[in-house]
Amino acid sequence: MRTSLIETQQIEAHLLQLSEPGDALVFEARLLLEPELCDKMQWQKETYSIIRQYGRDQLKQEIEAVYQQLFTEPEHAGFRQKIMRLFSKK
Repeated sequence: MRTSLIETQQIEAHLLQLSEPGDALVFEARLLLEPELCDKMQWQKETYSIIRQYGRDQLKQEIEAVYQQLFTEPEHAGFRQKIMRLFSKK
């Protein structure tokens, strides 16, 4: 169990380029010698990608909700007009 956590931390440090140069070289050598470690790194990289995409999707949804609230609800008409004037051609 502990070895797995340490390995995960080493993979993360490598992926995020947080390793010291010597540690990075040792890790890269291990990647060449241990195909299983290489697979684990690929899965962790894929996981980070999915998490990043999920975060982007969440942010887009939040932005869309704010947009809908500010630009469609009558109580925000004054704000909407000010914004439209800022971006209108003069």
